[in-house]
Amino acid sequence: MGDEIWILIPLAPFILTGFIVWSKHQQRMIEKQSEMTAEKAAQYATQTEKLEARVRVLERIVTDRGIDVADEIDKLRDAPLN
Repeated sequence: MGDEIWILIPLAPFILTGFIVWSKHQQRMIEKQSEMTAEKAAQYATQTEKLEARVRVLERIVTDRGIDVADEIDKLRDAPLN
């Protein structure tokens, strides 16, 4: 075992360089995944805002006693989606 260590000494720079390249690659992968997660969160936030706006409209229709609910639903059904 003592004689075999001398074989590994010349290989050490290659092993170290490989480890450095691998760790940089892992770091870039983590950064990309983080960016993708942030983009998904923004998309979910936008979708949530749209859904909240629709719920507010429905709440207003249901709670407003002076409006015929069926007519208002028909108007919303015919309105273009954003």
